[in-house]
Amino acid sequence: MTEINSCLLPDELQYHIEFNVWLKDNGDGTFDLGMTDIAQSMAGSVIHCRAKAVGKNVKKGKSVATVESGKWVGPVKTPLTAEIIACNESIEADATILNKSPYKQGWIVRLKPTNLDEEQGELVSGDAAVEGFRGYMAEKEFSSCIHCEGFDS
Repeated sequence: MTEINSCLLPDELQYHIEFNVWLKDNGDGTFDLGMTDIAQSMAGSVIHCRAKAVGKNVKKGKSVATVESGKWVGPVKTPLTAEIIACNESIEADATILNKSPYKQGWIVRLKPTNLDEEQGELVSGDAAVEGFRGYMAEKEFSSCIHCEGFDS
């Protein structure tokens, strides 16, 4: 686990810096997608998350969900062209999971990519993710993540 200004980045995940999302390779051709610790901290207390429907095909750069907080409403974009094969129903019932557990319980959708070979090159991990998010945080003038009680990464 890497930490940047109190923001956590698990080493085993892949990240898309611009979209501020993480992807976990499930080893079966599917990926779980969620918001990074940085994204959930910037959004503030999340009050609603609505994922697109299972079976929906989404293109790279398009929304797989809409998240609403006290200070922000916006899309969660996918860095991969894919079919949504599962949605985390727990998130729809209790969107605060995105703040409490962005990496464990806070996955939003499960994707089955259709163009992985061409699109995976935009995903980063390790040192590239750390440097990318340092630059992202500086550009957004965002200095530190704040974790709520019960935060379990």
